[in-house]
Amino acid sequence: MEKGIQLSLKFKTSKQMHILTVTLCSSFSHVSTMRLVTGIVLCSLVVGVSGEGWFSFFKEAIQGAGDLFKSYWDMREANYQRSDRYFYARGNYEAAQRGPGGVWAAKVISNARGYLEDLFNRYYFGSSNHRLEDSQSNRKAEDWGRSGKNPDHFRPSDLPEKY
Repeated sequence: MEKGIQLSLKFKTSKQMHILTVTLCSSFSHVSTMRLVTGIVLCSLVVGVSGEGWFSFFKEAIQGAGDLFKSYWDMREANYQRSDRYFYARGNYEAAQRGPGGVWAAKVISNARGYLEDLFNRYYFGSSNHRLEDSQSNRKAEDWGRSGKNPDHFRPSDLPEKY
């Protein structure tokens, strides 16, 4: 057996725990990064859908993505300092209320946003502890919302009621 990197994905549905283990062999250098990422996304989809129907899962995922984007546009419209954590928590909370598909979409979109934000910050600003702390607190707010906790915990007291 070849040596390689082992990646385990765990996903819990309301009925059972699913564990998927993928071994990346040391000879995978010829495989493009895009294929690897696509494979991981597809594996996580299979794990997420195995306990539910495909149609309802994708419907929840699309609606959850819509909730995240609505929250993002509300944040842009509000243009209010120190409110980003509230909007991240709210978007993830609303997506998670849709079901397993919404949770999956919220996790994938939030992780992609965080990764791109970190990459952008490192490229343009170098490593900064302030930006790292900000990114970590954003992720905590996203996790808070996805777990079903009230996103108003992060709401600034003087944010207009419209939001």
